[in-house]
Amino acid sequence: MTNAVAFMLPPLLPLMQAEFGLGVAASAWVFTALTLGGGAGFVLIPRLADVLSDRTTALLSGGFLTVGALVPAIGDSYPALLTGSTLLGFGGAAQLLPLGFLRRHLAGSVVATAVSVGIMATGAGTVLGMVGGGLTVKSLSLASFFYMMAAAFTLTTVALIAIVPHSRPESSGRIGVPGAVWLIAWVTAVLLALTQGLTWGNAGLALLVAGIVGGVLWGLRERRSSAAVFDVKMLKKPLVAPACFASALFGAIDAAFLLLVTYYTQTPVEAGYGLGVDALGTGLLMLPFALMMFVGGKYAEKAVQRGRPATVLVIGSAVSAVGLGWLACAHQQQWQYLVGAAFVGLGSRVGYSGAFAVPQLVVSEDQAGMAAGMAGTTMAIGFAVGSAVVTALLSAATTAAGVPEEYLYTVGYVVILGFSLLVLVVTFVSRLRHRGDLAVHSVGS
Repeated sequence: MTNAVAFMLPPLLPLMQAEFGLGVAASAWVFTALTLGGGAGFVLIPRLADVLSDRTTALLSGGFLTVGALVPAIGDSYPALLTGSTLLGFGGAAQLLPLGFLRRHLAGSVVATAVSVGIMATGAGTVLGMVGGGLTVKSLSLASFFYMMAAAFTLTTVALIAIVPHSRPESSGRIGVPGAVWLIAWVTAVLLALTQGLTWGNAGLALLVAGIVGGVLWGLRERRSSAAVFDVKMLKKPLVAPACFASALFGAIDAAFLLLVTYYTQTPVEAGYGLGVDALGTGLLMLPFALMMFVGGKYAEKAVQRGRPATVLVIGSAVSAVGLGWLACAHQQQWQYLVGAAFVGLGSRVGYSGAFAVPQLVVSEDQAGMAAGMAGTTMAIGFAVGSAVVTALLSAATTAAGVPEEYLYTVGYVVILGFSLLVLVVTFVSRLRHRGDLAVHSVGS
């Protein structure tokens, strides 16, 4: 359900823009609000599961998601939409809870199976998001759509309360409030600068610099803290830092891909290019992206179980590169999107399996939420980078009809192809520095 939100809202942005009479910059704030809320959620929610319990944290997350859907349903206005998107983004970070929960109850290499099953489960959510959102608003209003989301989140939360067992907190530590607030502050500054920096000019650049400096200072503080939000020393373990970096790059690929496909396919043919489809049509064209998650998750499981997640990262980035290269050359017809989406979906899901499994495999069960949060936070930053890059490109030049020049889409696919190749470079460098298989941390060790 949480993954459905991430893939449900982007194809609906043109519809929201039309219904509330928004410009491109204003509609982009809906995506920004979702990203900012997610950034804060990825910091706090997995860590709360460590110090509270999985069941309690699931209840809290379900509450944020339900309220986040109800606010725009009841308010039915642009401010309500922004508020609801922020809450949905925060609650949507609950997608990381299964990683920590399963890590606490499974041992050794079996964790790889759990991660793969989780990745495949997100495929079902992505299918629901891509198709369900467009199908719903085709016959109902946006308000009705959000009411249906609220009902679905309520039922999901009740089911989790009934199924997830009572348990004591795994960690006897606490979340350092100053460190958590500081982390959210610099992550928010970076995300905000990346998503809105173009419209803010020098102010956006200053905010980005402030966020980066704040992140460096925060990391130095966390190394000496007795109540660290994230154990930054974990990044020194083999492949952990490259895995987190890879999760950021795959997040950037996903965000850029979603926006490029959405805006090209929903551009009216009268503009001189585009497919003129609606949100449902866009979702159907991206359906192979979601379906290949099942294949990708199953394949990645075997390699990760053998302690070779670097191989997973390499294969995932290479397959994504093939799909992005294809779309750079062929994105003018519907069938071309079906082919490209399949490759990009397969590659990113394989890559995510490796990126999220590595931190889980090297930590003890009381740090499982922290490990998931580290990968999730970098993914959120990557998502913002991808959306910012595409927004910048598509705003660089417009036609007389007020839509981006067609060649900018080719440039966009080439740029995010570079993200895939960067994963290859970082992984190869890491393997040269740390030869041998990954040392798996067993439960209770």
